[in-house]
Amino acid sequence: ITATQGASDVLSIDKVDFLKLQNGSDIRGVAIAGVEGEPVNLTELVAEAIAAAFAAWLLNKKKADGLRRLRISVGHDSRISAHKLQNAITHGITAAGHDVLQFGLASTPAMFNSTLTKDAINHCPADGGIMITASHLPYNRNGFKFFTSDGGLNKTDIKDILERASRVYEESAHCGKQEQTGVVTHVDYMSIYASDLVQAVLKSAGNKEKPLEGLHIVVDAGNGAGGFFVDKVLKPLGAVTDGSQFLEPDGLFPNHIPNPEDKAAMEAITQAVLNNKADLGIIFDTDVDRSAAVDSSGRELNRNRLIALMSAIVLEEHPGTTVVTDSVTSDGLTAFIEKKLGGKHHRFKRGYKNVIDEAIRLNSTGEESHLAMETSGHGALKENHWLDDGAYMMVKLLNKLAGARTLNPNIGSKVLTDLVEGLEEAAVTVEIRLKIDQNHADLKGGSFRDYGESILKHLESVISKDPNLNKAPKNHEGVRVSGYGGWFLLRLSLHDPVLPLNIEAQSKNDAMKLGLAVLAAASEFSALDTTALNKFLQQ
Repeated sequence: ITATQGASDVLSIDKVDFLKLQNGSDIRGVAIAGVEGEPVNLTELVAEAIAAAFAAWLLNKKKADGLRRLRISVGHDSRISAHKLQNAITHGITAAGHDVLQFGLASTPAMFNSTLTKDAINHCPADGGIMITASHLPYNRNGFKFFTSDGGLNKTDIKDILERASRVYEESAHCGKQEQTGVVTHVDYMSIYASDLVQAVLKSAGNKEKPLEGLHIVVDAGNGAGGFFVDKVLKPLGAVTDGSQFLEPDGLFPNHIPNPEDKAAMEAITQAVLNNKADLGIIFDTDVDRSAAVDSSGRELNRNRLIALMSAIVLEEHPGTTVVTDSVTSDGLTAFIEKKLGGKHHRFKRGYKNVIDEAIRLNSTGEESHLAMETSGHGALKENHWLDDGAYMMVKLLNKLAGARTLNPNIGSKVLTDLVEGLEEAAVTVEIRLKIDQNHADLKGGSFRDYGESILKHLESVISKDPNLNKAPKNHEGVRVSGYGGWFLLRLSLHDPVLPLNIEAQSKNDAMKLGLAVLAAASEFSALDTTALNKFLQQ
């Protein structure tokens, strides 16, 4: 650190609001300058403090084991700020006297896995893992996800770590740099993790060598961390992977946002399947905890369709089990899981951690659940330690293909497409975001959360008087209503002053009737910006 840099760090020491970096069960911030109105708040010094705080938190958690010197794995996705943050995190941990396993380019699920792997040669299991990622956010952002062998941390843990980090940061301003006493080891962990995925597919194919031989599968990694899936998973299984694209890590994401919910991203993988006459397409998000697929006809297997497909696979293995999903899944999905597959659909809240924790809770109360999935493409299975792993989810599809091909070597993705036969899908699906103006007089100085809640309460009372609309009897988030052959859900965003409105209906006309019902109730609230809804209704 130069003297001038050091001085400016000390000057700005009281300006870092660590709690502002919390994003639910992750940490997110701006790591690269250059975007107007987005000052850097995830600096190297901030990252160091967070890493030291995580080590202290972990030590406290592991106290019972008598552990004193920890081993923490560190990995990152393809973002351009990855290396400097990796170095800062490494320094924060080693300065606190703990050891670091540097994995380099890695996937988020692999970081959790490293706390479970028993492999003394590669120094595993790690006591904890840190993934440096901001998922599909723009190139200037970055963040951290943390793991122990119990899984990802929850909101309270993150708050605790950020409060500790704030204290570490202030102390470091007065004490200067600490000596590094921990040891850094480089480990090629992605090869270990990938070989576990390969073994899972081989096992499901009765240990037949190269069970995907002759099957043409294209992968779109969106220039994130998912490129390993081609060389380290598909090729060893015998698949043809010609036409796979954007496998090279590039943190500027020049081709499309690596996000299975993004229209351009899904169009890119669909086009690749059709152009290469492939049997299957697979797409990952930046850090590979989410994924989606495309069948040989170019039909997208994402959102409700992917949940239906995974439900069909899991319910074959565990008849009657409960599938937990987020709140914006369709009525058609419920009918499919319950009537066609004989399972139970438990619709919960948005937020992948909420969905996973709810599945774990149901199991603890004696209600068996083996699958927790969000429409965003986060999916976690009980058999895989409730880890939301996009690569493992695709392996479940490959298992199905490999198993079917042992009986019929010519079969392709039709096996998968047939599994979602009978899923009713709405003709019109929209999400409209209604913003709350936090500076509006109508809030009377109150919080946007309270204001949002009062809108939802009012909507409920308006709905109860409308004979065409029925409030969902069981609902865990916002107000969900069915009517006019469709449904809508108005809820409060987890982090922002926004009320997202989801509408699904069989025609534009029916969707507009549902939208009008919401508009009528919302019009009394002048701090709610209904421009986007009005625009939809005028189309």
